[in-house]
Amino acid sequence: MTDAPRLDPLVSRIVDELASEFASAFSRETIERFVAQSYVELERRARVPTYLLTLTRRFAVDRLRDLARAEGKTVSDQPEVLFVCVHNAGRSQMAAGLLLHHGRGKVIVRSAGSAPASSINPAVVEAMREIGIDLAEAFPKPLTDEAVRASDVVITMGCGDACPVYPGKRYLNWELADPAGQGVDAVRPIRDEIERRVLALLAELLPVDR
Repeated sequence: MTDAPRLDPLVSRIVDELASEFASAFSRETIERFVAQSYVELERRARVPTYLLTLTRRFAVDRLRDLARAEGKTVSDQPEVLFVCVHNAGRSQMAAGLLLHHGRGKVIVRSAGSAPASSINPAVVEAMREIGIDLAEAFPKPLTDEAVRASDVVITMGCGDACPVYPGKRYLNWELADPAGQGVDAVRPIRDEIERRVLALLAELLPVDR
């Protein structure tokens, strides 16, 4: 594998941990490949590499869980929703944070970007903090095939045709103003409109009393 010499030994520890966690689903070679790819993808965009290994592990875990679900190796009755925008730094992050908050653990939520930024828009972080949702641990992630395959609902937000289309998925496109380069005052109405749509979606996904 081309990147292995540079990634070892730092990434090998993550591979060891995940090889144990996902032993019943994937070979060590598959896990090593996903961890290495996740590291490389995030390294390209990291401004400050301090948390790169931590983020690599989190991203690789999400990808492996999505792959397991997509391949039928795990089964869940929880709906899975994927939000996709261009940079995964504003709209899709707010939508994911709001659905996680209102879904109360009953919906699996992912977000991604067709061209991820290096960090989340600070005005978006502040606007979400105002309503009690902390995005401090969120980070922009590239769109992956397995995330789309594992999702029941894929919601795009101005990312064009970047998202692959698979049969059996529900695709929605939310036309929303882009918060990129905007201050908190401009982000608030975008946040509130996203929340309105998230609550409507949640009522469809979980029609019974939550």
